[in-house]
Amino acid sequence: MAKTEQIQTTDNIPLKVETIDIRSQIHIVRGKQVMLDSDLAMLYKVETGALNRAVKRNKKRFPEDFCFQLSEEEFLRCQNGISKDDDPDGRGGRRYMPYAFTEQGISMLSAILRSDVAINVSIGIMRAFVEMRKFLATNSLILNRVEELEVKQLEYQKSTDERFDRVFQYIEDHAESEQKIFFDGQIYDAFSLVTTIIQKAKSDIILIDGYVDVNTLNILAKKNSGVDVAIFTYASAPLTKKDVENFNAQYPKLTVKKTQVFHDRFIILDGKTVYHIGASIKDAGKKCFGISLINDSSIVLDILNRLKTI
Repeated sequence: MAKTEQIQTTDNIPLKVETIDIRSQIHIVRGKQVMLDSDLAMLYKVETGALNRAVKRNKKRFPEDFCFQLSEEEFLRCQNGISKDDDPDGRGGRRYMPYAFTEQGISMLSAILRSDVAINVSIGIMRAFVEMRKFLATNSLILNRVEELEVKQLEYQKSTDERFDRVFQYIEDHAESEQKIFFDGQIYDAFSLVTTIIQKAKSDIILIDGYVDVNTLNILAKKNSGVDVAIFTYASAPLTKKDVENFNAQYPKLTVKKTQVFHDRFIILDGKTVYHIGASIKDAGKKCFGISLINDSSIVLDILNRLKTI
């Protein structure tokens, strides 16, 4: 049968705290028995933020061996004992890793909180710590084996996550490796793909398109902030100096050069990724056309070198 402590709240309402429940909230971190700030706050009948603020106001009373903040890995190992309301990943409201209190830190808490509840709860917690020490001493071999398995599981999870990240990155980098064909009337689909391509640029975009107009600029305005744009278009393209000035006033920086050298259309991202486009992007989807990623790095280099001569 679980042992209980009779505790008086500030409203003089008797409250039972079961030692076995406290024991389930004690974790082994950095070789020490600790309890988390959220669990202590619940027992002390205060908010977690208020408890931690009280600790910060009395920082000298809580050295590292009394209280410390968990790392992400330590949090993962204790996570089964943390409620969703205190999940620092955003499901609750916490935006920082929990603080852990050792037995000495918990004893100090009862002094700074200065309430009958804090004192009486601390007594129950101390007794739970004593029972946990006895339990650990009796089952140390088994617990060491469990801890080794937990560490291996965390290492495996980390390496698995890294492998998945590489797979997802590969998929993202090669999403447009096959040619995309759009038939007349697929205006939105074509616009959506062109916008997605433009938003991949991290530093600069080069657009080679003989028939650039304000509609083209409306599409280029979807670029990421800080990405420069250079347009190479025909002298007859209906794009005025005022159009460029208006664009630069809100989406800098755009430069326009006139040339008759290119017949086909290309989008070059960050000086290394080139897409061949079968129609002017202002007309994308109005007629049947295709978009394809050029994987040959030598072709990319040839286009960039040709641009330098203009």
